[in-house]
Amino acid sequence: MKKIWIWVVYVLLVLGSYYLFTPTLNPTSLVFWIYLTAVVFVGIVFALPMHSHTEGNQLHIDSKSLVRIPIVMVICWAVILVGMLIGGPLFNAKEYSERIQISTGNFAEDVKPADFTNLPLLDKDSSQKLGDRIVGQLPDLVSQFRVSEEYTQINYNGKIVRVTPLDHNGFFKYWSNKSSGTPGYVIVNSTDGASELVRMEGNGLHYMPSSWFNENLRRHVQMNNPFLIFGEESFEIDEEGNPYWVIQILNYKFVGLKKEVVGVMVVDPRNGEMTRYDCDEVPNWIDNVYDAELITQQVNDWGSYKSGFLNAQFSQKNVTQVTEGYTYLTLDDDVFLYTGITSVANDESNIGFVLVNLRTKETTFYEIPGAEEYSAMDSAKGQVQEKNYTSTFPLLINFNGKPTYLLSLKDAAGLVKMYAFVDVQDYQKVTVTDAALGINAAANAYMGKNGSDYDPGSQTLKNVTFTVESVQSAVIDGTTYYYFVDTQGKKYRACITVDELRLPFINVADSIKASIVEGDVSLIVEIK
Repeated sequence: MKKIWIWVVYVLLVLGSYYLFTPTLNPTSLVFWIYLTAVVFVGIVFALPMHSHTEGNQLHIDSKSLVRIPIVMVICWAVILVGMLIGGPLFNAKEYSERIQISTGNFAEDVKPADFTNLPLLDKDSSQKLGDRIVGQLPDLVSQFRVSEEYTQINYNGKIVRVTPLDHNGFFKYWSNKSSGTPGYVIVNSTDGASELVRMEGNGLHYMPSSWFNENLRRHVQMNNPFLIFGEESFEIDEEGNPYWVIQILNYKFVGLKKEVVGVMVVDPRNGEMTRYDCDEVPNWIDNVYDAELITQQVNDWGSYKSGFLNAQFSQKNVTQVTEGYTYLTLDDDVFLYTGITSVANDESNIGFVLVNLRTKETTFYEIPGAEEYSAMDSAKGQVQEKNYTSTFPLLINFNGKPTYLLSLKDAAGLVKMYAFVDVQDYQKVTVTDAALGINAAANAYMGKNGSDYDPGSQTLKNVTFTVESVQSAVIDGTTYYYFVDTQGKKYRACITVDELRLPFINVADSIKASIVEGDVSLIVEIK
């Protein structure tokens, strides 16, 4: 009877641990073997009382039968480790270099000229501040729920937005709201920062990563598909605004080797309904099938192993790697990952860059030597170094047929204060403009400074000369602005960054030549 109870407790423990951790039951996953090893080890511990006896005051264990199972596990792990070595890049460099198919493209032809009315000027951190603020203004929500850190960038009805759901704020808040779920999701426009809380009428979001028991998203999906391996999850909405979780379905060639996405499981968080799609069947409204970590890993393999494993480790001839950062662009209704390609010498320059469609994995390499992204960021910050602004990772845009970095400079509060344009091929060509002037004025200032004309629409530059009748200065959010009235009664405003050496010393009766964006209070973009 005692033996029976020992095994009953062991079985309950195994079942409980499976429910708690819900590992995949696929033998190509390392997680499966780690879980199985733990189950075997605990089983041996539970079996000890049944294979031992006491003689006098000494405990004797019959180890012969107990040793067999650990030996089998050691053999299994030895096979796994040897297989990982044989199946790794040491013996399969060519195969690893072909994990991703990369074609060569023409940047000016492939990438449409930048549309400044629909660019992701706000990065994830800025979007998060705006989204959190919306919910923070609603006391009935902020006490019960928290805003998820997902903030997935998608193309929604032709607009670039980030979406993120409301999450349960701990177990007790989940339990008290179990019947209704979380109220909905937040959507933030990545161009102008417009934020909105979208409430789900009638039925909230139940199947969430923050939910418990059977409503936990991972547990729900894995227990209904025990032999599938699931990867990254992203929160998206379709063109009608219906929310879904999009979860990668993975495949490995051998245990832990050559991870690849073979499809997605789309889960409705309101009722838990699941739909599986292979990669070639994914609906167009889904923007994130592949994740940045997997893509950059495969691009690195492409750049490292083209000429063999030994070359990648030692001589490193023609070996390339991605730069440390990346960002997302939206082109032709799809979201693309952008990252630079540089040599392993870390010489602060790029030999080109890749654009990867995150829905189809279509990848194009553009061979355009230029500044590495962090050099461009430093160049932009150096223009206003006294302000200690931080820079977003550059957006790569087609600006009048040339690849150009567009950056936002943010203050300590995370608010965008300035825009910077940096020439990819010559990062000394940089223009930093007050964000209050607008992105079109910033574009005009950059093109004017570099001897070109650019007309983005309604905000065009005009060259004027006027005589100062009065001048005043004001400090707004830590930035100094100068206000001028000319002899004709027209008003002008200039940020100190336009020309910090001359603006403080302009006096009444001085004559000013400037480029302006006309308005009730005209914006001075450049002092000539």
